Amino acid sequence: MSDRKIRVLVAKPGLDGHDRGAKVIARALRDAGMEVIYTGLRQTPEMIAAAALQEDVDAVGISILSGAHNTLCPRIISLMRENGMDDTLVLVGGIVPQEDIATLKANGVSEVFLPGTSTEDIVKFINANVRPVST
Repeated sequence: MSDRKIRVLVAKPGLDGHDRGAKVIARALRDAGMEVIYTGLRQTPEMIAAAALQEDVDAVGISILSGAHNTLCPRIISLMRENGMDDTLVLVGGIVPQEDIATLKANGVSEVFLPGTSTEDIVKFINANVRPVST
């Protein structure tokens, strides 16, 4: 087992300009000992997938409040898979209707965290689902 920190990319796709939640999550993951890369606002799926590949992350957290999750998330996952990132967790947080969660998961999203989810629960999920890296 390695002492390498879990690496998480936190991304804000689309035109949504609200990033307070993403910053709260990024801080909580850092406080839990993870290495966090925050991409900033208004990222395209291509930019997010390229950053995930370049940064060699274990997980990608997508913060989305705009309602475009059914379009943006599958595109991000498709681009990541095209680049061989099959074992990378993809997490979605934000405003997602209950009826869309099953579809997102069927398209490769590992978990969806809705408003009110504790940061502790998100940290536990990532820790439990990231595969250890051997050295």
